[in-house]
Amino acid sequence: MEFITESHYFRVMPFLLEGLVWTLLITFVGLIFGFVLGAVFGFARLSKNKIIYGLATVYVEAVRGTPILAQILFIYFGLSDLTGINIDKITASIIAIAINAGAYIAEIVRGAVYSIDKGQEEAGRSIGLTRNQTMRYIIWPQAFRRMIPPLGNQFVISLKDTSLFSVIAVGELLYMGQQYYGMTFQAFQALTMVCVMYLIITVPTAVYLRRVERRLDV
Repeated sequence: MEFITESHYFRVMPFLLEGLVWTLLITFVGLIFGFVLGAVFGFARLSKNKIIYGLATVYVEAVRGTPILAQILFIYFGLSDLTGINIDKITASIIAIAINAGAYIAEIVRGAVYSIDKGQEEAGRSIGLTRNQTMRYIIWPQAFRRMIPPLGNQFVISLKDTSLFSVIAVGELLYMGQQYYGMTFQAFQALTMVCVMYLIITVPTAVYLRRVERRLDV
């Protein structure tokens, strides 16, 4: 077996670095929209309005109950077939990450708000704050602090999920590794470097999250 040599390293790196850029871009942009969706549907899951609560629950359960690969194919092929509009691969990838992560972030938001002691809300109301003001100034800052570690975990999960976009030929990290070994037949070297590059991102992130968790004492 031919192991990694310096020449292999330099040949495969341009492919992987290009893939890494797309992987990080899709992850960050997708999670920004995913956080917005998660916040909206997370608060909707806290609503006492049955219609709002029901719609949010359908979204969360539908997304969490189906594999992300099916969601990717549905967005890229299914919606194009339904609407007749061809959705760009990158756009479809960002939408898929946003919708998928949004459902999980919604549950993170709901859980974080629920974890705040009920007495905090009663204290806010007792000093004359409205329900919205109590949420904005007392509940939300504490809840957001508790959301930071699970949001970091969601970043790692979404980052790894981008590898599934290779099925629609998005030039993310895994796809570019496949392109390299498709041309050179050096699958071991290429896939080893793909795994190493994922670990370079995910391991420091996990270590940093543990430190944040200890510092915040959550």
